[in-house]
Amino acid sequence: MRRRDFFGLVAGTAMTPSILGSLAAQAQTYPTKPVRFVVGFPAGGPNDILGRIVATWLSEKLGQPFVIENRGGGSSNPATELVVRSPADGYTILLMGPANAINASMFPNLPFNVIRDMTPVAGITREPLVMVVHPSVPAKTVPEFIAYAKANTGKVRMASTGNGSSPHVSGELFKIMTGLTMPVVHYQGGGPALKAMIAGEAEMMFEPMSASIEPVRSGKLRALGVTTTERSTALPDVPTMAASVPGYEASAVTGIGVPAGTPQEIIDILNKAVNAAFADPAMKAKLADTGGNLLPGSPADFAKVFAGETEKWAKVVKASGAKPN
Repeated sequence: MRRRDFFGLVAGTAMTPSILGSLAAQAQTYPTKPVRFVVGFPAGGPNDILGRIVATWLSEKLGQPFVIENRGGGSSNPATELVVRSPADGYTILLMGPANAINASMFPNLPFNVIRDMTPVAGITREPLVMVVHPSVPAKTVPEFIAYAKANTGKVRMASTGNGSSPHVSGELFKIMTGLTMPVVHYQGGGPALKAMIAGEAEMMFEPMSASIEPVRSGKLRALGVTTTERSTALPDVPTMAASVPGYEASAVTGIGVPAGTPQEIIDILNKAVNAAFADPAMKAKLADTGGNLLPGSPADFAKVFAGETEKWAKVVKASGAKPN
C-alpha cells in the first residue's frame, strides 16, 4: 500500500450530530483517559492499517485517544497475553484477528486460553483471501490448477506468510479438500511471501485481498479464486473457490476484544461505537478499501463468529499436522 493511500485511510471522518450525542451520553464515565489499542503485528501491515482506522474513529467518537501499540512477533501471542494480563477496565483492548483463532490449537501450551480469557467486543471485517498463481503456471481456473498440481506432484510449491498464518491454514484446507500434495515454503510475513511469489520462488499461495489485489491487477500474479462464499466486488470476475471445491470457505475475521471480566457497560459502549462506524459512509469506504466485508453486530454475535473460526481452524490444524516453528 502506497504511503499516501495509508494516510488517506487513517484520516479522520466527519461526525454526525446524532451519533455524537448518543455516544457522548453513553460514555459519561468511560473512557476518562487514553486507551491502549494493542496490535500484535508490526506497523504498516494490514492489521496495523485496520487498527489505526478503527482507533481514529473511536478516538473521535469517545473523546479520548485510542493509541495503537504495535507488539509484533510470536504469531501475536505476546500481544494477546499482554492484554489478557491487563486490568479488565476497558483501557487495554486488542485487535483480534485470524491468528488468535488459529493459535488456540496451533500452540497447545499457551499461558492463556483466548476463549476463556478474552471477551469479544465487536466484529470489524471479514476479509477474503485470494488463491493466486505465478504467471508461469498454465492453469487459468481452479480445476485446471488441481489437475496441473496432480500431474506435477511435489513440484508445485505453496508459499505461506508464516507457519500457522491465515494464508497457511487456508492453503492446508485446500490441500485437504482436494487431496493435493504440495510442499509449503514459509516466509516471515506477507511482504516477503508476496515478493517470492512474484519472483517465481513458489507457484501458488493464498493471500489476503488487501495485499493481493494490486499484483493481480498489474498482471504480476493471476487470481484463480476468492475464498469467501460470495464473489468480491474488488475482483468481481474471479469466481469463488467453492464453485470448484464445494464447501470451501476461508476468511480473515477481525474485531476487537478486551480482557475477560471487563464490565458489560464498557463492552456495550465500545460495541456501539464500532457499529456506528458502519453507518458512516466515509468510514464504510475506508474499511472497504482494506478489502474486507463489514462485520456488524452485538458482542454475542462476534463471540459466536470467533468461536466458530477457532473450532474450524482447530480441525484444519489437526488434520494437516501443522506444528509451530
